[in-house]
Amino acid sequence: MSKQIAVWFQTVKTNTGTDVFTERLVNGLNEIGIRAEITWLPLRAEYAPWTVPIPQPPEWATIAHVNTWLHSRFLPKQIPVIATLHHSIHDPTLQPYKGFARSAYHRWWIAPNERRVMQKADRVVAVSHFAAKIAQEILTDVPMNVIYNGVDTTIFRPPVETGKRHNPFRLVYIGNWKKLKGVDLLAPIMRELGDEFELSYTGGPAAKAERLHPPSNMHDLGRLKGPDEVVAALQSADALLFPSRSEGFPLGAVEAMACGLPVITAQVSSMPEVVENNISGMLCPSEDIESLVAACRILMDDVPKYAFMTKSARDRVLKDLTIESMVEK
Repeated sequence: MSKQIAVWFQTVKTNTGTDVFTERLVNGLNEIGIRAEITWLPLRAEYAPWTVPIPQPPEWATIAHVNTWLHSRFLPKQIPVIATLHHSIHDPTLQPYKGFARSAYHRWWIAPNERRVMQKADRVVAVSHFAAKIAQEILTDVPMNVIYNGVDTTIFRPPVETGKRHNPFRLVYIGNWKKLKGVDLLAPIMRELGDEFELSYTGGPAAKAERLHPPSNMHDLGRLKGPDEVVAALQSADALLFPSRSEGFPLGAVEAMACGLPVITAQVSSMPEVVENNISGMLCPSEDIESLVAACRILMDDVPKYAFMTKSARDRVLKDLTIESMVEK
């Protein structure tokens, strides 16, 4: 008699979106009656794996789940392994934004390990078609299933009063303060937009360290603590301004769309897989400040179009970007 499916998650605690993904998937599996538990490894397991004892699979586990950054020494041999690829960091277009040390780390440490993990895993899952494409071109051409990350639409939801825009028109940027995310474009965009717009952004110490001198229509939210603060920031805005240069999967954009926010972003990497141009958001040429400014003005000026996009953004998430959809797939 075969054992019931039960999934053991072995993952490094990084305090990033991969932790959130793991916790959401584990909770979702347990809710539908599939036992799932996490064994957290310390951060040093990523860069000094030989200093961390190798955990053994629990007796109840029939499948192991890892992400592709987990060092291959931790892969169990007793049960099948599913490996999830969360990123597209090996995209050659990202090279100018990495710096020498990070670039070397990715090329000489992460890439060889990911290649081993993907080749040893019984199944490989990528979080977007773009992430799968980059991995197959740069790492190893193994078959991959694409399963989009999902959000909890009971938490990430529009405010009670929907469709009412603010004056000034409120933009929000939520994400890490990194040039890769296009944060250097935010101030030029807001200078062009002027006092008819305002932008709240998650800059915090990283932005201050750059001695950022933003225009008066930009307001630093600092670091948001937990989903409640993220939802509050999204629900008080009219649109997400997200000029990122590359995303393996734009979870922040999906969370904003779940709250009924159109997304103003660049037509790069995985963004077109999530944001439908002129339906759930506005896709602009990468780094094109003029186009991004024009998109913001369209959303402010065209009331019917804005109303259509707020509903379409939420509908796009409900269609196939929910936690339930992710867990099922």
